[in-house]
Amino acid sequence: MLHHEIEGRPDAPPVVLSGSLGTTLRMWDPQMEALTSRFRVVRLDHPGHGGSPEGGDGSIADLGRGVLDALDRLGLSRVSFAGLSLGGMIGMWLAAHAPERIDRLALLCTSAKLGTPASWAERASAVREAGTASLAETVAARWFTPGHTGAEPYVRMLGEVSAAGYAACCEAIGAMDLRPDLRLITAPTLVLAGAEDPATPPAHAELIAAGVPGSRLVVVDGAAHLASAERPKTVTWHLLDHFLAE
Repeated sequence: MLHHEIEGRPDAPPVVLSGSLGTTLRMWDPQMEALTSRFRVVRLDHPGHGGSPEGGDGSIADLGRGVLDALDRLGLSRVSFAGLSLGGMIGMWLAAHAPERIDRLALLCTSAKLGTPASWAERASAVREAGTASLAETVAARWFTPGHTGAEPYVRMLGEVSAAGYAACCEAIGAMDLRPDLRLITAPTLVLAGAEDPATPPAHAELIAAGVPGSRLVVVDGAAHLASAERPKTVTWHLLDHFLAE
């Protein structure tokens, strides 16, 4: 089972948070105070990330099934779901293939199709050879805008991720094409992009918003890929606004 933490009101509606490739569930710390005052919040680590064991077949579908298994074990039949980057990819798969399980959906700084299988295979190979710490400088430049001073805790998270777990998730992203699934998503959906995100630029969010019926697009100024960390108050406000909507 995926490593998880549950906080907030036990009787409140459940919200699941799933983060970026190369981070742990701690990446959501800036949102927790506000979310736990209104929801029962479940944070999950991807396989090989944080406290979750390595495993799986290296596909987005397998990662999605891992989340469904965790929800089943926790007795959660229907949840709202927020995913950033890889977490958003998993959220799209869940909302398209298990729509009865997703109440409201928030997709942050993510993509329905990202890069090529070859480019992701190359990154996976490099990480298996040199470890996740070898990515620190490159990843920090993608996660945050130039001059941002709060990157260090998130770069440390990257070092906590196993090389095999990171590489397997790279291969899942490389093989992924969720564009045909977008029209199947029926959950009310917020699509949020960082205006200065070099990893999943706003055009990726625009494609998702155009494909998901009735979705709403928000672009956050002054944010790169980890918008939830770089602009925490703005992102938290949009999550609350979306999840509390009638």
